[in-house]
Amino acid sequence: MSASVIVGDASSWSRALVKISPYTFSAIGIAIAIGVSVLGAAWGIYITGSSLIGAAIKAPRITSKNLISVIFCEAVAIYGVIVAIILQTKLESVPSSKIYAPESLRAGYAIFASGIIVGFANLVCGLCVGIIGSSCALSDAQNSSLFVKILVIEIFGSALGLFGVIVGIIMSAQATWPATTV
Repeated sequence: MSASVIVGDASSWSRALVKISPYTFSAIGIAIAIGVSVLGAAWGIYITGSSLIGAAIKAPRITSKNLISVIFCEAVAIYGVIVAIILQTKLESVPSSKIYAPESLRAGYAIFASGIIVGFANLVCGLCVGIIGSSCALSDAQNSSLFVKILVIEIFGSALGLFGVIVGIIMSAQATWPATTV
């Protein structure tokens, strides 16, 4: 089956993807960036918080200093908000005659891909930071000298979210919309 037959077929996925507005792809990408990032932060806070509360029963001294793990998880949600704002500024008005132009489609796909990358990188980052924060709270309750050592590992886990943000910003640089004629 040739490529022209696939594109010409009315029920093909490739034709459907070309006929969906690039603004729809952009909006979905922005929503995924913020929504999945907040989900990752919430999941990490849930994992860290439950262990922190449980370990604080044995050693109440750990409660205040282990809140840094919750703050690291919350930073993941902030990464998603920042990228969503950056992606929102990439949207431009295009005349209806150029909405399905290849440049418009590329811009919509770039914003969509950027949102997916940031969202899922922050989901994994939130889980990573939450699990490490949980083990930090539990080990700190047993031996307080382990806190700083595990905190360094948690900082490296938090860097995963920053990597996703950087890749998302680089990918969103491809989002250039067709010039409007005056």
